[in-house]
Amino acid sequence: MSPKKHPSADNTYETERLILRPMSREDRDFVFELYNRPKFIQHIGNRNVNSIEDAENYILNRFAPQIERLGFGNYLLVTKEGNEKVGAVGIFEREGLDIVDIGYSLLEEFEGKGYAFEAAQKVKSIGMDEFGLSKISAIISKDNVSSQKLIEKLGLRFKKYVTLPGETEELNYYETE
Repeated sequence: MSPKKHPSADNTYETERLILRPMSREDRDFVFELYNRPKFIQHIGNRNVNSIEDAENYILNRFAPQIERLGFGNYLLVTKEGNEKVGAVGIFEREGLDIVDIGYSLLEEFEGKGYAFEAAQKVKSIGMDEFGLSKISAIISKDNVSSQKLIEKLGLRFKKYVTLPGETEELNYYETE
């Protein structure tokens, strides 16, 4: 029997330096800022979060339903020291992918400190160990070399190129072995 947890929206996790908690409507200002950063749009895409209200709706309509249904989803990253919101990490159901995919993004000023790897490693273990996922995938733009290295360090391997429904960009597709 798999150690699958009962889905719960109040699952908060910790790493050595971070607190990971499910995104909530109170994070709308942060989501608005993060999703409109040039690097986010370049590497992840324009999610049409053009106002604080759009950000709140994105959280309520995209993030909250998955966490309620599956027990895992998108987590806000907050530093233990300083209580700063630095980014987001999550495991997502995505149209066009058969296997849930892991994704992460940080505000540029917090890159290069190992936060993304620390958080992604924790979320991968949450998905596999607590929710019984047998595989996790990742999709990464071809020019995002630092993210490709992080995913490979997490133990995912390049498998093929994919284009998601409604998109034109061909992406690198990775999967756990």
